[in-house]
Amino acid sequence: MTQLTDKTREHLHIALELAASQIPILPLRAGKVPFGNCRRCADNACGGRPNMKNAGPCACPGPCHAWAAATTNPNIINSAVWRHAWRQASAVAYHPAGAGLTVVDLDNADAITWARASLPATTTVPTTRGEHWLYFGRMRSANAVRPGVDIKSTMSYARWLGFGTGTMAPLPSAVRALVEREETTSPGGVVVSSVAGRAAWERSVATGCRHTAAYVRTGLERGLARIAAHAESGAGSQAFAVAQFLAHQHAQCPGPCALDALGRRIVAAAVAVGVPEAYAERAVANGLAQAVRAA
Repeated sequence: MTQLTDKTREHLHIALELAASQIPILPLRAGKVPFGNCRRCADNACGGRPNMKNAGPCACPGPCHAWAAATTNPNIINSAVWRHAWRQASAVAYHPAGAGLTVVDLDNADAITWARASLPATTTVPTTRGEHWLYFGRMRSANAVRPGVDIKSTMSYARWLGFGTGTMAPLPSAVRALVEREETTSPGGVVVSSVAGRAAWERSVATGCRHTAAYVRTGLERGLARIAAHAESGAGSQAFAVAQFLAHQHAQCPGPCALDALGRRIVAAAVAVGVPEAYAERAVANGLAQAVRAA
């Protein structure tokens, strides 16, 4: 068996220590994003894990399905398939709601100034660009609830950066209100219906598209990479921008172009890095709709 590096041992030690404290953990790869699904779980073909929003049959032994793979089971964390991931890991993450927590992710100095004036003091953890404020209590996650502020709790993950300082406070109504406002007001004041399901773009259903399949798939993959690169913040906004850009590419096609299938791939990419599914669906639907209106 390949000998573990010092960095791998450090990640494993942190993971097992957190798991013993009943904090569900998962490894992150380069770019601070979760490991991609295995071939069996690709495109959610397995139905997803039972603890995801739409319960599925998946019992994959690997760290598939991002936050939903988070565990406190030391046998899983130390298993051969997880050790393979640990050897490539760049960081340890945890599932806040699984530990009964909500993380207010403050991405810059302005966001920190706002939090100090608007939220009760609590445990704070320094990050690369700002701070994580931790509260007792679970709630729905949402990105970009205000400039530089994301909420990470259910259906999300946060990078482990230490226990922080200060006494942890109960989750305040002021934080819940940020997400309630986001949930009831979609961008541009337009109510958008949910985009359900997962599908691949196929020429057989895009009979009116004037582009080659290679062109469409290349543009899509570049867009998905942009979303994956914004795992810490801004993935929801990137999903909107990617949907808008791809729709503009097809504005002159006679149609149909199967943009709904492209949209589902964008939603899946955003959800994979912690964006709540309903938020991702609205962002993508609005991006596609704005491009159509602009055309």
